[in-house]
Amino acid sequence: MSISSLPLSYCTNVHPGVTVDEVIQGLRQYACEIQRGIGRPLAAGLWLSQPVIRELIADPSQVFRLRESLAESKLYTYTLNAFPFGDFHSERVKENVYLPDWAAPSRLQYTLDCARVLAQLLPEGMEGSLSTLPLGFKALSHTPGFQTACINQLVQFAQAMDQLHDDTGQVIRLAIEPEPLCVLETTPETIEFFAALRAAADNSGDRAAVDRHIGVCYDVCHQSVEFEDVAASIRELGDADIRINKVHITCAIEVRHPTAESLAALARFVEPRYLHQTFARSSSGKVVHFLDLDRAMCERPPQGFVDAEIWRVHFHVPVDAESLGPLFTTRDDLRKALLQIQLLNYAPHLEVETYTWGVLPSGEKPSLVEGIAQELRATQLLLGNLELNKNGLSIM
Repeated sequence: MSISSLPLSYCTNVHPGVTVDEVIQGLRQYACEIQRGIGRPLAAGLWLSQPVIRELIADPSQVFRLRESLAESKLYTYTLNAFPFGDFHSERVKENVYLPDWAAPSRLQYTLDCARVLAQLLPEGMEGSLSTLPLGFKALSHTPGFQTACINQLVQFAQAMDQLHDDTGQVIRLAIEPEPLCVLETTPETIEFFAALRAAADNSGDRAAVDRHIGVCYDVCHQSVEFEDVAASIRELGDADIRINKVHITCAIEVRHPTAESLAALARFVEPRYLHQTFARSSSGKVVHFLDLDRAMCERPPQGFVDAEIWRVHFHVPVDAESLGPLFTTRDDLRKALLQIQLLNYAPHLEVETYTWGVLPSGEKPSLVEGIAQELRATQLLLGNLELNKNGLSIM
């Protein structure tokens, strides 16, 4: 099957927005201008924080306002980012982005409310998707019965989505997003968890609902940072019958054969807002990790990093960039992943998710509108070239 024929989406978590007014202003100020810049239809993958969702649920007229604003701007919305719960643009987000986790009732309620709002925003005939966190952050998720609590709530979500379909005719699929150092970070961990989720659903009689409504969000740079073979990872998920409901088109930083120059360049990416899990692989294939990128590790690499051949950092960088000065990106993995996605017998939602424009190092860089437009143009070209290559009409 070809890559989704839906307009390419970009995630609006790059824009601040903790009220409905701010969300609508972001669409007018950025999304509309980006659409003009690419000269083709665009989907706005909305990030609606819990305060915004609460406002929308409390006042149905606000949902109407948002829907009308999207329609007036000729913007599609078929996916929401329901991962960041609170203010994703506060001074320090870091590990707080993983709270509340999927063991908390507030996470279930927020995600259900996101689904109910999305069902009212979906264009006719489109399915919807919601990306969500990978259960929680490993360092914060040690409570007894954590996995059981997550499974119970995910089964409740699937039941509710079946009911939502009966009530509205809309299909909303959840997309759990594996991420470095989270409860679900690797492909094997994800496959193991889905086996446990399905076993619980079998016992409760909800297996069909779980299979229909719960899958994964494949954030390409997350698995690249883990040094996974992304094409093999996607095949393994398929072999396990785990549906990829959404793909985040992303690239991370790569440092090849670190030098004083490249590590000095990497130190410029240290910033206080987001967590930048850092992994390194030696020539023997051993992989080590560090919780967060900091200047000290760039100046004096810790054990396991000193002689590593490659470092990879969970810092979302513009997806059109092959390199950043003496640094590289994981764009080659993005090509491999998207080519493998094209071989699926269904079409996941595709979304560019570079949320870090506001914390990129200072220096010459395009405006936010032009930067995102450039990413979208490059991604559309890449998808088109991969499609031609798959059909034997072009060689990449």
